[in-house]
Amino acid sequence: MKVRLIVPANTSAFNEPMRQAVAPILTPDVQLDVTNISGGIPHIESQTDFTINSPYVIELARQSQAEGYQGIFVSDFDFCGVEPSRENVSIPVIGGFRPSALTAISLSEKVGLITIVESVVPMQEEHFRNFGILNNLACILPTNIPVIGLGSNPTHTIQRVYELSIQAIEEYGAQSIILGCTGFIGVAQPVAEALYSKYQSYIPVLDPNRVGMSYLINLVRNGLAQSQRTYFPYNGD
Repeated sequence: MKVRLIVPANTSAFNEPMRQAVAPILTPDVQLDVTNISGGIPHIESQTDFTINSPYVIELARQSQAEGYQGIFVSDFDFCGVEPSRENVSIPVIGGFRPSALTAISLSEKVGLITIVESVVPMQEEHFRNFGILNNLACILPTNIPVIGLGSNPTHTIQRVYELSIQAIEEYGAQSIILGCTGFIGVAQPVAEALYSKYQSYIPVLDPNRVGMSYLINLVRNGLAQSQRTYFPYNGD
């Protein structure tokens, strides 16, 4: 199986961390390529960032299919460029939100989303509304750590996510936690372990990179892709 992880940022700084993030869930038959877009800006923290970078994701998705890749994971929680890319290729293309949210609501009723900065909160709430699962959303709490700062002090990031997870659980009734940025690398497991130590009960903490890549691999194994009655093939007209 030949799949590609597209980092929708105009920098290679995240490529190797993303590869390491998903490595534990890869099986020997999966050949993974990680690459970033060649234009746009080096982060996504707003609707404007999302819009600027999307065309480069579409271009790379087309190229990936032409090069024989069987599936694409766009490592952005807010699925930058994913929807239009699905009209441009026949191989499965997914982002971080869908698999994370649908997995969380299959494991719990109320979901707490721990995200990066306040500017993404309205956009991420809109995701829940658009997919008809707003009733499953307990809260969205920002760490106020920008994407570029998530990996600069991992201990602080983990502690901040842990504190907000407690708030989501105790104040808003969250029963599972989603990390609302693919830049939260290496955060889910230590937070889940800390929550178990505190509550002596298991609370799922979802890493969108691992959940997303696992979901993509499952789609490819089952010969599934987006419906062309939903995403009509784009012919340039």
